[in-house]
Amino acid sequence: MPQHGIGIGIGTTDAVPDGSAGSPGRAAWWGQPADRPPRRSFRSGLRLGTGVLLGAATALVDLGYLAGAVPGYAVLARFPSSRRRLAGLARRLAEYDRRRVERYFGDSPAGTVSDARAVGYLAARAPVGILGGIVLLMMLYGAIVVGAVIVGWLVGRPVDDIEATPVIVVYFGVLAVVLLFLAVQGVVGVAALDRRLARRFLGPSGRELLERRITELSASRAGVLAAVDAERRRIERDLHDGVQQRLVALGMLVGRARRTTDPARATELLRQAHEESARVLDDLREVAWRVYPTALDNLGLADALARVAEHAGLPVRVDCRLVGRPAREVETAAYFVVSEAVTNAAKHARAGQVEVAVAVREGRLVVTVVDDGVGGADPTGAGLSGLARRVAALDGRLRVTSPAGGPTTIEAELPCG
Repeated sequence: MPQHGIGIGIGTTDAVPDGSAGSPGRAAWWGQPADRPPRRSFRSGLRLGTGVLLGAATALVDLGYLAGAVPGYAVLARFPSSRRRLAGLARRLAEYDRRRVERYFGDSPAGTVSDARAVGYLAARAPVGILGGIVLLMMLYGAIVVGAVIVGWLVGRPVDDIEATPVIVVYFGVLAVVLLFLAVQGVVGVAALDRRLARRFLGPSGRELLERRITELSASRAGVLAAVDAERRRIERDLHDGVQQRLVALGMLVGRARRTTDPARATELLRQAHEESARVLDDLREVAWRVYPTALDNLGLADALARVAEHAGLPVRVDCRLVGRPAREVETAAYFVVSEAVTNAAKHARAGQVEVAVAVREGRLVVTVVDDGVGGADPTGAGLSGLARRVAALDGRLRVTSPAGGPTTIEAELPCG
């Protein structure tokens, strides 16, 4: 009999929900605070610095383009095709910058960019890129000065005859920390300004955002209808193939018991009918549990997932780290993601064990299910596509990674608000 490991992690926090979706207060209220380890912070800082450095380099290119484009447009007034190529170069430069911002500074959705918007973006961004280059040069200069002073003290040849007295060392250390803080804030500020400019000039307009939202809502509505229809067919199939067959067998047993004249035979048939009725009740409970687990309402998501682990037929470890209860529809979607993923791992993936993690990161409930099976799961299959539609109906996202040979990772992100 496989053993099922169930770990329920309970986090503590003093934060209070502020009522705004995706806010730090809400993120801390629903789950663990989004504390990042030092390594990740260092990588984030290095990524920001690299983005600002590349932005400084592209700013010089942008300035060169603007310097040549202003007279170029006048010279090429009689050559429309050449002017279009010149404008196309502006769009390509702007698109490169948008991708740089997206990669190093975060989300920067693309929109429809006209020639005027592209040129306006290059003109507005060039000073920002130059500013970022100046900040990085100041950081480099400061690092060189600090290094030279420290090396001079260590080798006994102080720079500018500045002796390493305790007062000087403390003053120099405090000054270096303050300058470093200002430089880091400068890099962060340049990155934020760069991101805002990209979204303002290169991002989708209000009309585009509304059109995209309408398309998403139309697709999610169609997905919900398809998911409901598929769920109805599954329930009908479960009732027909399971409960209905057992009820027919139960009726036959009772009928045979009524027709027989042998008391011992009648007693045996009634005993079999009693056992069959118990199995019918078990099947009904199983069908009802798959439709909607009552443990979600009574006990919450952690206990419902524990029930899934107990009935999985293979070792399942559940790590559920929640300090509050999300909305009912979010809990339900998270439960069915885990249930379907575990069922697929047991039936199709030939997995030996499954790891389930539920936590809140940045105001979103993240459900991750990893199995060590053979992989090759098809995201367009009936089960996973149904989960994707269920998650999309809540403005969530479902990602499936299942290379041949495994492992299979299913990750769902659901809004907590």
